[in-house]
Amino acid sequence: MMKKSRIAVIGGGVAGATAALYLGQLGLDVTLFEKEKSLISGPPFCHLHAGGNLYREISDAQCVTLLKQSVDFLRYYPFIVDYRPTVIAIPVEDHGTPDALLPRLKLLVGEYEKLIEADPKNKVLGENEAYYRLYSREQMESLRQKPVVPIPTNSDEWMIPVARYIDLDKVQFPLIMVQEYGLNLFRMASGAILALETLQNVDLKLETIVSNIQEDCRSGAWEIIYIQNDRAVHEHFDYLINAAGFRSGKIDDLIGVECKRMVEFKAAYISRWESCCDSLWPEVIFHGERGTPRGMGQFTPYPDGYFQLHGMTKDITLYEDGLVANTAFSCQPHLKQDFLEKIERSWRPEETKQRTQSAIRHLSQFIPEFSEAKVGSKPLFGAQQIPGDDPTLRVAEVSFPAPRYARCEIVKVSSALDMADAIAKDLVKLGYLPPSAQHRRDHHAISTLKKSEIASYAEEIAEARQYPASLSKRTNPK
Repeated sequence: MMKKSRIAVIGGGVAGATAALYLGQLGLDVTLFEKEKSLISGPPFCHLHAGGNLYREISDAQCVTLLKQSVDFLRYYPFIVDYRPTVIAIPVEDHGTPDALLPRLKLLVGEYEKLIEADPKNKVLGENEAYYRLYSREQMESLRQKPVVPIPTNSDEWMIPVARYIDLDKVQFPLIMVQEYGLNLFRMASGAILALETLQNVDLKLETIVSNIQEDCRSGAWEIIYIQNDRAVHEHFDYLINAAGFRSGKIDDLIGVECKRMVEFKAAYISRWESCCDSLWPEVIFHGERGTPRGMGQFTPYPDGYFQLHGMTKDITLYEDGLVANTAFSCQPHLKQDFLEKIERSWRPEETKQRTQSAIRHLSQFIPEFSEAKVGSKPLFGAQQIPGDDPTLRVAEVSFPAPRYARCEIVKVSSALDMADAIAKDLVKLGYLPPSAQHRRDHHAISTLKKSEIASYAEEIAEARQYPASLSKRTNPK
């Protein structure tokens, strides 16, 4: 017989929500604490990273891991996926070449084929031989002459708006189309809350602040003190999961464990290009050197003419002093007050306008007509923790610095299920779960959700956070 256990999860971002859903579906008694009114409100994400092609600087091993984790994540959360492809373009002034990317793409095709051979249900990115496709200048010139297709059904049709609107003299050839899809943050928030609410053994405590944690030396239980409805409450738990995101260091300090981490503030900007929308767009990535004026540009489409923009320069997505490390005295890296003001309260309108216009200018280098775009809303933003001291790290899951304590350390959202698997393994060792629970993917709470409910609640969450409802929708639901 398994030991009875109570699991506390602190933080309702992607890591915390996934841990609660995963363990709740295994039948454990789970309490999820989140200070906001809804889940998944941390740093923005919009891309599946099924192979990590946005990051030339990371290792092949990290890319292969991202591919495997993305396939797993897509199967677990199908309702958040926007099935539009991604185009990779190398600017002519960039130090890299498209040919330099080909060995990794061929490696990913082989790895994807192995995943499909292991389980045919892993074929969620299309056929493995179609994982990527190259487009020469001649092909792009030919596509430029074709009429746009309102709802593309093949690679050529997706590529027509790229051929018509980008300055072909500014990029190297071939252009590369890859089956890396979009992810919708608001739909994930909606589906996670609705799924957790179906589980009677999960207690979802929104608008609740954990104020202190103490370990009972005799019983080994964690005593958590939290504030809910202006009332302090004490409860005991057998296992503690720290999924507090960029505030994870505060939990580490309360418990007294060692750590090494960084925190980085990032923002993505919302623009609206009203005259663009005679066709759906793929996402377009213009590679560049991070932190320089020619940093990578990311052009992410949403319905109704909205585009989310990243520019890996210090006057767009990155910030001077926006990356900080912890000290010998505290596990919590300290962001400057200006960043905390943005996270806790709001953005100044003049900064929203200035940075969004910088992002529009950055992308207009390659898409000249995009200079007509305007500010669409306040930015999507947040701070991200990065374990260790390598700011380019993209694959990390979880660590266990004390008994009955898991510290979630995901950098990319697709790592959340490997993180949950590792926590389940620790719970098996403690006798809280049977060995058969490891690597189990139970979808019953998610599979019962109605599409209309997810869509409606996602729209409600977007508007409650003062974003256009269009950001809660997918350009191509499939």
